[in-house]
Amino acid sequence: MPSKVRNFRSEYDNYHSSPAAKKQRAENNKARRIAKKKLGGATIAGKDVAHKDNNTSNNKMSNLKVQSKSKNRSFARTKSARRK
Repeated sequence: MPSKVRNFRSEYDNYHSSPAAKKQRAENNKARRIAKKKLGGATIAGKDVAHKDNNTSNNKMSNLKVQSKSKNRSFARTKSARRK
């Protein structure tokens, strides 16, 4: 069965370009840079940097943890948990 062709331009226009999405992406990238600087690039290569309290604005090292991508993306998330 052929898969549905995704319209990436439409996805970007409808979600990824919103101010809230840009801010969240910037905070996640900032957390990754902080963890990479403190822990070393080899430590986080191929892994995700997660926020323990799900607050992407809290980029203290005590709130960041390095996890495998599958573990970080496996738990159920809700909008209320992401937006504290």
